Amino acid sequence: MIKIESIEAFTDNYIWLVTTNEGSIVIDPGESSKIINFIKNNQLNLKAILITHHHFDHTGGINEILSHFPVDVFGPFDNGIENINKKLKDGDKINIIGIEFEIIEIPGHTLDHIAFFSENNGSPILFCGDTLFAGGCGRVFEGTFDQMYESLNKLKILPDNTSVYCGHEYTLSNLIFAKEAEPFNQNTLSRYNEVLKLREKGSPSIPSLLSTELKTNPFLRSDVKEVQENISSKFKIAKEPKEIFKALRSWKDNF
Repeated sequence: MIKIESIEAFTDNYIWLVTTNEGSIVIDPGESSKIINFIKNNQLNLKAILITHHHFDHTGGINEILSHFPVDVFGPFDNGIENINKKLKDGDKINIIGIEFEIIEIPGHTLDHIAFFSENNGSPILFCGDTLFAGGCGRVFEGTFDQMYESLNKLKILPDNTSVYCGHEYTLSNLIFAKEAEPFNQNTLSRYNEVLKLREKGSPSIPSLLSTELKTNPFLRSDVKEVQENISSKFKIAKEPKEIFKALRSWKDNF
């Protein structure tokens, strides 16, 4: 039995805490105090820290957590992150607290970005940091639009029932943009209304299902006729999926 809990950090970050009967792991701890207190108050047995990329809001809590719980830190192979002692690359598999994760390299947001994917006995889970968001995707800071496009294509072919755990609560603003990108998509409108109700109650909109992303997330839909027609008309570009994606990402950067 897997239990996945979110710990809110900063203004919109999620730190993920995953627990089985073999222990707990923490994913992308941008800060430490809430995690340390939660682990101690709930008498959890921390076994490892997992890191998706080097940005401080995903790594800033590592050192302090290690001072309380001296565990292994798994993260990208090519990085400058202090205290990562288990470096991972595309296709690697690791087994922690009884969960087998496959490593997927997904550069774009950063060059070192990786995701952790598990089949999880038919209920697949994906921890993808700041690459695939609910209703959107991450900004391209270090990589290229081409890299981000290819990285998202790696993720969109995972099982439809994959639960997607991203690093930020950006869903509502992402869906506002998605409605503009694909104004006649009723799935997007319905999702926006559902998320609006959740956020008004202070409830998280994460995780999402990959099947939902495929129906509503414009950054996974650059090969869909309606998206292509809208974006090619707006920006006078060819109806080619990669070019549509680039136009979407550039538009969102200034939206």
